[in-house]
Amino acid sequence: MIQRYRSRLSGPLLDRIDLHIDVPRVAHKDLADLRDSESSTVIRTRVERARAIQRERLAPFGLHANAAMAARHIRKFCPVDDAGQKLLEMVVDRLGMSARSYSRILKVARTIADLAGEENIRQPHLAEAIQYRGLDRKIS
Repeated sequence: MIQRYRSRLSGPLLDRIDLHIDVPRVAHKDLADLRDSESSTVIRTRVERARAIQRERLAPFGLHANAAMAARHIRKFCPVDDAGQKLLEMVVDRLGMSARSYSRILKVARTIADLAGEENIRQPHLAEAIQYRGLDRKIS
């Protein structure tokens, strides 16, 4: 049933969704784990800092978030090093991703780098962004 539903979703529609991931069930041992996890306050602070970075970076263009970037902004604010280019080339060639999916990956990687407090997008940021394109892998 899941595969039949996914097959009805068109590629152009999926391209317009930034993140599509599977969320597996949480095992009981993980639910019952007594170790402290990162608090919501810490996470909120990190997100607010990343949003401030984005607003400052994009304000001269009348934008407020990485998701609103157009192709010219992506070229300016999402440069990728050689290792990242190789990863993107492999993924695009293997999965046959569209130009829109490629742009979404770069915008999400930019946001991941902002959340990490990194000025440049690095290969781990790209790898994480690619993982968030789960349906690209299942529909292709």
